[in-house]
Amino acid sequence: MTHLLRGKQAGIQNDLSAGLGPELFVLDDMNRYGINSQITALAYDPVQSLLAVGTKDSQFGPGQIYVFGQKRICVTLSLPHRASVKTLQFCADKLVCVDSKHDLSCYSLELKRTISSHSPPGVVTSLATDPTLDYALLGMQNDRENLVPFKIPNLWTQVDGRARVIPVIVLAFHPRDIGTLLIGYHEGAVIYSFKQNKAIKYFQYELPRGAPGGDADPTSMNIVRRPKLTQAVWHPTGTFVLTGHEDGSLVVWDVKDGRIVMARTLQDTNINQPSVNPTALGASQTIFSVREPLFRIAWCANQDPDDTGILIAGGAPTNQPTKGLTFFEMGRTPNYATASWQVLSEHFESPKRQRILPTPPNAEVVDFCLIPRTSPHFAGACDPIAILALLSSGEVITLSFPSGLPISPTNQLHVSMTFVHPFIKWFTLSPIERTRWLGMTETRAQGPPILKGGTESAHPLRRYETRNIVQTAHADGTVRLWDAGHDDELENEKVLQVDVARAVGRLENVQVTQMSLAGASGEFATGLHTGEVVIFRWGHNRNAGKDPGLTSANKAQYLTNIADRADPSLTEGLCPFTLLDQQNGPVTALKLSDVGFVAAGFEGGSITVIDLRGPAVIYTASVQELASGDKRGSLKRSNNYGTNKAEYATVIEFSVMSLDGEDYSSILLHIGTNLGHLLTFKIVPEASGRYIVQFAASAFLDDRVLYITPLRADSGHPAYASQSAVGNLRNGNKTNGVVLAVTQTGIRTFKPANVKGAHKSFDGSPCHSAALVRYQNQGYALVGLFGDGYTRAYSIPAMKEIGSATVNRALDIKRIGDTVITPTGNILGWTGPSEMALLTVWGKGEMLPRSKDKIFNPDALIPPRPTISNFQWVSGTQYITPSDMDLLIGGPDRPPSKRMLAQSRADDQQRLAAPRTPGSSSSSAAAATAAIPQNEGWGAYMQRQINERTEKLNIMGDSMERLENNSAGWADDVGKFVAKQKRNAVGGIIKSRFGF
Repeated sequence: MTHLLRGKQAGIQNDLSAGLGPELFVLDDMNRYGINSQITALAYDPVQSLLAVGTKDSQFGPGQIYVFGQKRICVTLSLPHRASVKTLQFCADKLVCVDSKHDLSCYSLELKRTISSHSPPGVVTSLATDPTLDYALLGMQNDRENLVPFKIPNLWTQVDGRARVIPVIVLAFHPRDIGTLLIGYHEGAVIYSFKQNKAIKYFQYELPRGAPGGDADPTSMNIVRRPKLTQAVWHPTGTFVLTGHEDGSLVVWDVKDGRIVMARTLQDTNINQPSVNPTALGASQTIFSVREPLFRIAWCANQDPDDTGILIAGGAPTNQPTKGLTFFEMGRTPNYATASWQVLSEHFESPKRQRILPTPPNAEVVDFCLIPRTSPHFAGACDPIAILALLSSGEVITLSFPSGLPISPTNQLHVSMTFVHPFIKWFTLSPIERTRWLGMTETRAQGPPILKGGTESAHPLRRYETRNIVQTAHADGTVRLWDAGHDDELENEKVLQVDVARAVGRLENVQVTQMSLAGASGEFATGLHTGEVVIFRWGHNRNAGKDPGLTSANKAQYLTNIADRADPSLTEGLCPFTLLDQQNGPVTALKLSDVGFVAAGFEGGSITVIDLRGPAVIYTASVQELASGDKRGSLKRSNNYGTNKAEYATVIEFSVMSLDGEDYSSILLHIGTNLGHLLTFKIVPEASGRYIVQFAASAFLDDRVLYITPLRADSGHPAYASQSAVGNLRNGNKTNGVVLAVTQTGIRTFKPANVKGAHKSFDGSPCHSAALVRYQNQGYALVGLFGDGYTRAYSIPAMKEIGSATVNRALDIKRIGDTVITPTGNILGWTGPSEMALLTVWGKGEMLPRSKDKIFNPDALIPPRPTISNFQWVSGTQYITPSDMDLLIGGPDRPPSKRMLAQSRADDQQRLAAPRTPGSSSSSAAAATAAIPQNEGWGAYMQRQINERTEKLNIMGDSMERLENNSAGWADDVGKFVAKQKRNAVGGIIKSRFGF
């Protein structure tokens, strides 16, 4: 009975929701986009080409680890318990994590799960791993139990017997000699030798009286100070050690004799020497320079390890206006064996070049991750091409190395990383036909890809569904468009980028408040908080490769041609087209139709319609003036009606249908306001070929209008202003349509512009988002999200509740007003500050599925670890291999790991496959390999390794002996030859004298 009554009132004769029941309305958790909480750790593996991101435990979710690969590859790893990620390090085929509860977790990249977890009895303060070792060294706050038979005690007690509880701040393996370890304490640094099982060098930074130090505090310059150590790194060749201290001092030490080569800050040098004029270093009697902490230091190596640079985060004066990363381009290091002490000191005193890599204002870099080209050695600082910097605001930026130019994350990093690069301020979603989206692939100049690892899993391919295209507006004025999918195969996973800041001609105060995408025409519009409407159109950039710079927009109420403001790196894509500056407050509503019309509403109350065929502004009016003569559609008087509250547009929609009482169809424009008015306009052509806008009627709907959709009364299909619908107007086609409007308090269905129709009020919580949704081919339902955390479906036209489900577990209820519901029944909403969830209302109650992507490539081999030089070897330096380290740390009873056995087999196979001649050493090695049993035990394996090492040393000794014998024989031959030449010369003279 309700269906018949409300259908007659609304002008809909059929039940558009036939076949839909509560058993179909079940939520499925389909996907996540973004980062669930604040980022706390970054790690990059150049061998596998993967990026790992660790997050903080917060109210929005527990700390977890994301591993990103190429395209949309993402694997999420959970911690053993609720905690925050502190440290992440890739180690061969594993990922090692230390969390805020000081637990060590080891994850297998191949299995994508935890393979071991341990809670050491103490506080973990540092972590050191190496791709060639199956061990993780943990620096502890105290000196207690250890995990393996090998333990390094508190070495600083040998310097200061009272130093009992000193935490380990830094652990770093020697870049060329894995048998040497750099240990940093608060009091100083120590070089420890695994070979000798003792400390071989101590470095303690002490400032004598009168020395300014890093902070140049005049109140403490008359006393001896020892600033605490916070950072310690190796020179890429291991010749020097750089320590950073809490006063901003950077101290370079000579590893051989333990002396200070140079002590400096980012600006001043020789700060460890007494100064006769302390004010020259920035100090005065009343004010002195306070410096930021040294957050991170990396000593970077070029392809030649002697060609280095030092990258520093922090250490700048707090009153310095421009902050960022500091890079010392040191150039080639002087030859230590031949260079004088003065040459070495001047090398670190005067870098080849010093530059500041700029970062966004009001934020400082607290950590960074280098992106090396190929090698994981040299502490991940070998020949880097980019920097991934973590800001104090929680955002991430990518910079080129060493120039420091910003790198856009679009199609370089995973879509989830763009959520914090920088933060998203506004988003929306638009359905686009699949074929149209496949053609929207922009051409843009980009550098080499950063993430190339991983293999995507197979997904179902749905060729006949429209694509859900998400548009995200970021804090820097960048808009990105990408396919969210339907839990299916993404045929076009590329991301489109639109530079709104460049289009409006400024870098600051570019806050996007509204967006609209017309996929059929390839046009995109954005509305700004400052009142501008910027329209982009798909095309070729005629200024590709040329940067004309930023040009300011004309502040006038007419359209400005901005075609020359395209990004120089863009060749084909969404290019700037035209700009409207209405100067009537922020844009509150915006709609771009598929037929070339744009309508925008402003907070000041005005509305503007643009015809893109010109382009030209064809209509401007005030909604408050137009709504004054509305047809009251409710007996209940709204609390907002009749007040002096400002009225502005909140939602805009275009349709093709017939107005009530007319026997023809036309293009209609529907505008809903914040006070509950719904305005209807006709867009009709003139004889001159131009279009004009005519006001039709105004209706009152009780409350703020959230959603408007036009329907065909006979089938329920949408009656949007599509290109085909407008084209059929020439043939006299008539569309019998109705408008379904949703406010915060109810639903109304009516034939425009007569507001008399069917109406239903919501009981309880207000509605925050709504959409007309279709279930396969069975019927339509209105789906809404309400303030009590439930989503409900209502039938059309009876408006009876079909089903309900809670979204409290998946979405952030405080931001439910920003949630978008798609025509296919998908819900995209915020779960936290930088993460979205994709749900579907036509599901089976399934939880979030686990990623089936593969992130480990067994064919990607780790390059050999750099070793000591020939000069160091000949001079008597004892070299320890990673196999020797396994024996030293793990003891003789530890069996080899799978990776060790696999590497051993690979080496054996490589020796077998190598070209050889009979009697050669490779031939003997092949014979020895052939004799290796397949199931070799640990004892036999170690015995074979020792025998092979002894054999190699003997071979080296024999080779040196043969070299000595050969050299002696060569010298004898030379002597005989010289004597023979002398005899021949004397004989020739005598013969010439006698006339022969």
